[in-house]
Amino acid sequence: MSFKVAFIGAGSIGFTRRLLSDILTVPELRDIEVAFTDINEENLRMVTQLCQRDIDSNGLSIKIHATLDRREAFQNAKYVINCVRIGMLEGFATDVEIPLKYGVDQCVGDTLCIGGIMYGQRGVQAILEFCKDIREVADKDCIMLNYSNPNAMLTWAANKYGHVPTYGLCHGVQHGHSQIAQALGRDKKDVDIICAGLNHQTWYISVKVDGREMKDELYPLMCQADFAKDENIRLDVMKNFGYYSTESNGHLSEYLMWYRKRPEDMEKWINFSSWIQGETAGYLRVCTESRNWFETDFPNWMKEDPNSYTPEKRSEEHGSYIIESLETGRRYRGHFNVMNNGAITNLPDECVVEVPCYVDGSGVSIPRVGDLPMGCAAICSQSVWVQKLAVEAAVHADINLLYQAGMMDPLTGAVCTPDEIKQMIDEMLIAGEKWLPQYAEEIGRAKERMKGELLPYRPVKGFSLKTRTVEEMSEEKEKYRALASAAAKENVK
Repeated sequence: MSFKVAFIGAGSIGFTRRLLSDILTVPELRDIEVAFTDINEENLRMVTQLCQRDIDSNGLSIKIHATLDRREAFQNAKYVINCVRIGMLEGFATDVEIPLKYGVDQCVGDTLCIGGIMYGQRGVQAILEFCKDIREVADKDCIMLNYSNPNAMLTWAANKYGHVPTYGLCHGVQHGHSQIAQALGRDKKDVDIICAGLNHQTWYISVKVDGREMKDELYPLMCQADFAKDENIRLDVMKNFGYYSTESNGHLSEYLMWYRKRPEDMEKWINFSSWIQGETAGYLRVCTESRNWFETDFPNWMKEDPNSYTPEKRSEEHGSYIIESLETGRRYRGHFNVMNNGAITNLPDECVVEVPCYVDGSGVSIPRVGDLPMGCAAICSQSVWVQKLAVEAAVHADINLLYQAGMMDPLTGAVCTPDEIKQMIDEMLIAGEKWLPQYAEEIGRAKERMKGELLPYRPVKGFSLKTRTVEEMSEEKEKYRALASAAAKENVK
C-alpha cells in the first residue's frame, strides 16, 4: 500500500518517533510516504535524523520528507497526525505561572482549568488554519488524528468549523485499564471495559471478567492495589461517585473544584513521587527538563541501537491501529474522542465525547453508549459547557464568552471572583499576544484596562520541585535519557 502520512509538530521528542515506529510495524504499511513538518528547524532535523536511521536499519526504502512548509507536507496526504504545542514552552509557562498570581494552582494546565482554556484559544486558531490547508491540498478524504491538547476543544473545532473529519486520541483509557486489571489480579486482555465520558474525564462504567460485571466490587480492590497511595484523588472521586476515572491525580485535581483551592489542604492530596501526582506546574518542569536534555544528549541517542519495527515493540497508541484498520480491514476497538451525536444520551449532542469505537475497512463506527451514571454526567456536563464557551470564544474572538468560560471552570471559579478572572484573562491574553491573532483588538483593550486600577494579586507559592539543570541530570544519565525518550507529545514544541 502506498499513501501519505503527514506529521505536524513532528519535532516532538519521543512521540513522533513512537507513532511512526508503530505504523511501520504493520507489513502492509511499509511502503507509505512520510512527511514531517514543524516550525522548529533544529528539532525537526534531530527527530528526522533519528527516524530516518530507524527506517534505514529496518531495510525500508522510505525517505522522510521534512519541511518547514506545512502545506508542502500536507500535499496529497491521506492522514495528518497533529502533535503540536502552540506557543511552545514559552506559551505553556504563561498558562500556569500567571494563574498562580491569582491563587489558581495547576499541575498541568493543558486541558481544562484556566490554563487549558487559554491554551485552547491558541490551539483552536491554529487547528482551523491546518484544516484549511488540509481541505485545499490534502487527499479529498484526508482524516486528521489529533493528539494535541486540549484534545476535546481542538477536535470539536476541527469537526464543526474546520470541516475535516478528526478523531481525538489519548492513552488515558489504556493506562487506567491496566490499573484495573492489576487490581483484579488478571491479565489486561481478560478484562473487558467500557469507558465513556470526556477526554481526561472518562469513566469505567463497565468492567467485566469472564462475562461477570465487576464494577461494583472494584473500589475496595483498587484501594488495596500497589498503586493506591499515588491515586488518592482518583480513589476519593471513585468513593463519592462510584466509578474510576481515566485521569491521574495531578490532572484530575485541576478539573474539579475540591482538591486544589486551598493551599493548606493540598499537602493531603499531592506527593512528589512523580510530577503527575499533583506537583504545581509539574508538567512544565518535566517538559523543560526533557527538552534541555534531548538537545544536549542527542549525539548519544544517535549512537544507540535504532528502533526495530517488531510487533512486540508496538505501543498502545491508537493512531497506527486506526490507519491499519482503515487500510487493511482488520477490526480494531479503541476509545476515541468524537462528536457526540447521541452516543452519550445525557450529554449534549454537540460536544466531543470519549467513547468506544470500532474501526475496519468501512470506517469508524460509534456505538450508542446511553446515559452516563448521573453523578459522572454532572461532572462532565459542567466541563462540556466550559469547553463549548472556550471553543466559541476562540473561533469568534469573543472575550465575553472567554470570561464566562473562566468563570464556569470549576477550580478557577472556586478560587477567584468574576472580576479577578476577567483581570487574569486580560493579563494572559496580553502575554500570549503573538499566538492569538484573532484577539488583536481585544488585546489592545486589555492593555488599556491593565493600566488602570488593578485588583490585588493573591499569589500562592504552590508545591514545586526545582527544574534540574543539564549538569544535574547528567549525574543520572540513563534515567533522564529514558524519560526524554518516552516523553509525551508536545514536549519540545
